[in-house]
Amino acid sequence: MLGKKPILYKVIPFLIIASIFMSSCGTQSPKKLESQPKANQPEPSKKINNVNNSSSNKKAITSGRVDEVPWANDQKFKAAQQKNQALKQMAAFRTVLIDPLPGEEENVHLAARLLAGTVVQPGKVFSQNTTIGPYSKARGFQEGPLYIGTKLGKTIGGGVCKIASTLYNVTVFSDLEVIERHAHGMPVPYVPYGQDATVSYGSKDFKFKNNTANPIFIWAQGIDNTLYIAFYSKQAAPRVEWHHKILKSQKADLIYRNNKELPAGTERVAVKGMDGALINSWVTIYEQNGKSRNKALGQSSYLPMPEIVERGK
Repeated sequence: MLGKKPILYKVIPFLIIASIFMSSCGTQSPKKLESQPKANQPEPSKKINNVNNSSSNKKAITSGRVDEVPWANDQKFKAAQQKNQALKQMAAFRTVLIDPLPGEEENVHLAARLLAGTVVQPGKVFSQNTTIGPYSKARGFQEGPLYIGTKLGKTIGGGVCKIASTLYNVTVFSDLEVIERHAHGMPVPYVPYGQDATVSYGSKDFKFKNNTANPIFIWAQGIDNTLYIAFYSKQAAPRVEWHHKILKSQKADLIYRNNKELPAGTERVAVKGMDGALINSWVTIYEQNGKSRNKALGQSSYLPMPEIVERGK
């Protein structure tokens, strides 16, 4: 829940801290946008006791694990699947981009096309930055959105963290070994707390190891504001259930800003707030022989995302 009292004097220190912990999700230094964040920013749940719930978009499509994928009858996919003898779907995950900003959706679609068809051999390590990056103009990436504290900026390749977060979920649901994963500095609205991942070419990557005896075939596709990624192999993955426990929480502040473009006496929410939290995550893996085991996934720490309200003067 948001704090009840507006806090103005905490803005500067918050920006300093957040700029240290947030990733660019791209390759270049961020540049401040001329305009403020849109008034109709996504409205994620600020109640962190519901971390297993996924956010939904205006079409009521939610982020989460799925069984059906849009490319099931695509001939290019089916030919590649047969070539690699990866006929069983290990896991698939859908991430909904909530009100994507200019460049974000295009970057996600491009990254998905670059990812589709990747094969990870047994014992090998997959790297998102190596496979998809660098996220540069030369490779077709555009300027996408980036939050630095309470400011909205842009960077080449902004938005590719949605690929990393989706890959992280598919990796965990496929019971594969996560080698490198970084949580965002503040919570994101498109996946639950503890289930996100951020990348920044040259500094932060998402990596997993194929710890199975068979090649893993990856396919991905972006459709409008929805991203799908799935892993395939000769053998199906066990059933996996994700768990989260809140160790600490911190209420998001309420920050007021003056906006001369608004009529006097009116207000609008520029950025919806999300509470900060320290989350401990683990999964339960149910084997085909009826036995189960737990796997620790570590802790994720998030600073609160303050709610920003603009006032007309």
